[in-house]
Amino acid sequence: MIIEIQYVKMPTSETMSDYVTGKLEKMAKKYDWLVRAQVFFKYEKDPAGKGKICEIELSAPGPRLFATSKEKNFEMAVKETISDLDKQLKKRKANFTSH
Repeated sequence: MIIEIQYVKMPTSETMSDYVTGKLEKMAKKYDWLVRAQVFFKYEKDPAGKGKICEIELSAPGPRLFATSKEKNFEMAVKETISDLDKQLKKRKANFTSH
């Protein structure tokens, strides 16, 4: 799987890149039909403190899968986004096996 990471209007972070790459590689082993992952990290001023945004778009057979989350820090945002994608992938896998 090809992993592309972009930091939108913020400095890049090698630590965050390694963290999200590790999580996505683990997902790629579980679902070997994933082709590409595009990850976007964004920062938004939020009075509640939840301004760290992670968006992930996965290319796979069928429509693309997309999830986003806003949390207090990027690690929590990545975890939440990957959890949402995992649910979508389980549904997609169930459709593959039923046909």
